[in-house]
Amino acid sequence: MQDISRDDIARRLRLDNPWWSSGKAPEAIRKFRPRHYHGDFVSLVGERRVQRAVLLLGPRRVGKTVLVHHCIQSLLEAEHPKGAILYASLDTPVYAGMRLDQFVEILLSGDAGHTVSRSAPITIFFDEIQYAHEWEVQLKSLVDSFPDIRFVGTGSAAAALRTKSAESGAGRFTHFMLPPLTFYEYVQFAHQPGQLIDETPGPNGPAFSALDIQRLNAAFVDYINYGAYPEAVFNDVVRNDVQRFIKDDVVEKVLLRDLPSLYGISNIQEINRLLSVLAYNTGDELSLEGLSRQSGVSKDTLNKYLEYLESAFLIRRIDRVDENAQRFQRRTKFKVYLTNPSMRSALFGAIDADDAAMGRVVETALFAQWLHDPGTAQLHYARWRQGRKYYEVDLIGIDVRRQQACWALEVKWSDKVANDQGRFATAERYVASNAIKAPLVVTTRTAFDRHVRSDDRVIWLVPSALYAYVIGHGVLAANVGAQLKTPR
Repeated sequence: MQDISRDDIARRLRLDNPWWSSGKAPEAIRKFRPRHYHGDFVSLVGERRVQRAVLLLGPRRVGKTVLVHHCIQSLLEAEHPKGAILYASLDTPVYAGMRLDQFVEILLSGDAGHTVSRSAPITIFFDEIQYAHEWEVQLKSLVDSFPDIRFVGTGSAAAALRTKSAESGAGRFTHFMLPPLTFYEYVQFAHQPGQLIDETPGPNGPAFSALDIQRLNAAFVDYINYGAYPEAVFNDVVRNDVQRFIKDDVVEKVLLRDLPSLYGISNIQEINRLLSVLAYNTGDELSLEGLSRQSGVSKDTLNKYLEYLESAFLIRRIDRVDENAQRFQRRTKFKVYLTNPSMRSALFGAIDADDAAMGRVVETALFAQWLHDPGTAQLHYARWRQGRKYYEVDLIGIDVRRQQACWALEVKWSDKVANDQGRFATAERYVASNAIKAPLVVTTRTAFDRHVRSDDRVIWLVPSALYAYVIGHGVLAANVGAQLKTPR
């Protein structure tokens, strides 16, 4: 049996790096519009005063490879030497078993087909870096050995990569998270925002209202069904068969390739059944005991599976707090959200605006808007018992410095709350008893209103689609009152 030859590796590198000859990134990728994160990522990659590698993390099919190639195009346009940029996707079979330093050596030796000066600002991109054995040790060594080279790695197993980089990186890695498309981005890409949203400049940033709530809701339903995946937005073939392309390429590759290779999972059917249960019940409160009873899998094994699914960026768990915003000592119950609302449609089929599952899926879509924000770890939900009754508030923001609740959100896909304020009385009492200063936000289907109580507390009734747009625009929930136009 022969090893893969150096000539074959060099030939593949020339194929993967067409800018070495053309001076441009591939046209097929350049035609995609850059995502909102493009500028920040290019700036981070171009910053050479800090000796660190950049790790671009995120789930499958959210555009990490496209973002890398857009970054390469920006570097080329900024007159970065075209031969001093190397890109390699480490899940390519010809690169199997290669050490990271071998790519550096091939580039510097001239075996790739051209000569690169060591004085040039070299940038090397390792796509799907988790497929390199002990990548975190190798990458740290490269950062220390080649301080003048900028190394960038990407990976789909976000939590696993982050954990390993924190353990072995020793301050040598900077993380950059790329989530699925926000609803704000989806509207910018797929619609004419000026026909759906009215945006007015203000002292605290732009203020928003819906120009046509029916059309905005229709766009929101499309976003839920497929719009969080950039490829589905730009490619009508993918969009018209989301179940085939997304399920096969995202879910099955993660379950059949990523997780077994990273964690040695052998019982794929078991974890696949668990993901199906979680996806179908996204936004619901669950418990290890209940899941164990339903699946017949031990609680210890279930806990590991949940960690694995989180590491693959398929789900996110959030913890419960009580009526005083205090955490429970034992993590017996929790909520599970899909990190991408479109994943549910990929697994079970598209839903319409009147589907019985819309309430939970809308809550999942709103939760997903916060994934770009580093404060995501402080999202909780409140649930407590008084007498024989349980009370719940859908989402709570916890200020970790003060260990206090700083905002509350109640999610509805209905306008009944506009005429029956008792439907959000629990959330209103929660805001008052915890002295939350931010306005209580209650989402609706179309109703938009602003109430001021006798004690000056503000309650916003906001269409869910509009609220998703505002969050996706990068506004923290604590400031949402300043970012919504007062309804007429």
